[in-house]
Amino acid sequence: MNASRHVGLGVTVAAGLVFSSIGLAQEMGFFVTSVGLGDGANLGGLAGADAHCQQLAEAAGAGERDWAAYLSTQGTDAVNARDRIGSGPWYNAKGVMIAADVAALHQDTVNINHVTAIDESGGMLPFVHLKVDGSAFAPADQPEVVEHDILTGTQVDGTAFSAGEDNTCSNWTSGGEGRAMVGHHDRRSLQPGLSPWAAAHPSRGCSQENLVASGGAGLLYCFAAD
Repeated sequence: MNASRHVGLGVTVAAGLVFSSIGLAQEMGFFVTSVGLGDGANLGGLAGADAHCQQLAEAAGAGERDWAAYLSTQGTDAVNARDRIGSGPWYNAKGVMIAADVAALHQDTVNINHVTAIDESGGMLPFVHLKVDGSAFAPADQPEVVEHDILTGTQVDGTAFSAGEDNTCSNWTSGGEGRAMVGHHDRRSLQPGLSPWAAAHPSRGCSQENLVASGGAGLLYCFAAD
């Protein structure tokens, strides 16, 4: 595989870096996984999810950074997703800033949408397509299979849910029973208005089949936490 490739005018991507024509480099610090682990929301816990982010980042030439999945856990020693992803700023694979810091990441103005929330290689992910009037096509009329549900298990502000009803598929160890909160990487839904990127709705279950049924594929948000 070539060490570098050109993207647009005056921009080269090489080993996880984005160089402009004036020589300024921005390291990739955010991506949506191009693939899931294949066992629904059973990710092998936080460690397994982080390892998946790290592996994909390495394949994209950004393995020198310390990657963490944007996931919360529940119960004793609950973990907040916002507390495990570093302090920012974060740029995508094309050098576009997603957010300057944790506070900005959790504002409505965060730069996450179907164009900027791209995978580790800079590829766009299947998203909800809209009609000319801004309303969404019905699921059966979407031009591609939608995969905009991203596993997070978190609330809108990036904090964990309290113990009780499962929102993390047993802290990312269940591929069957339970449910998980998901966000929409495209900020779109079948309803009018922006949909939260971190907490849009619970999944129908934890199996791969259930994740796919509601518009997901077991994908994750990955952030450089160093």
